Amino acid sequence: MIITTGVAYPLLVTAVGQTVLPSQSNGSQVILNGKVVGSEFISQSYNSAKFFQPRNDSASGVDPDITPDSAISQIPAINSATGIPVNVLKTLVDLDVARNKETNALVFAPDYVNVLSLNIELVKQYPEVYTNEISVKEAP
Repeated sequence: MIITTGVAYPLLVTAVGQTVLPSQSNGSQVILNGKVVGSEFISQSYNSAKFFQPRNDSASGVDPDITPDSAISQIPAINSATGIPVNVLKTLVDLDVARNKETNALVFAPDYVNVLSLNIELVKQYPEVYTNEISVKEAP
């Protein structure tokens, strides 16, 4: 029984997962410029004021999403740290909300902003501002 449940079953499940759903089996890693910068489903805290930050009052501490109001409230600080115009930051937040609604069957999805995807979009659109700023660390 130990060999079946302790060795064979975990190996079988791992093999099936790696074959059928490799991205999910490896933690849904998000890669930017050849470097793993986070996971789609786990919150990261950022070491720079140039990034949107996840919410601190999440029950689990690993929720990757924030409300649009929370994202909008962070815009003045990000504008101050980066010089990116406020209207551009607001548009990026609105686009992320729209993208998330589209992904989640429009009417059934509450409005939310995925912090990692929003920050990746900032890095892609403003590489000169975010040079050497891509370091993130996982939340506890």
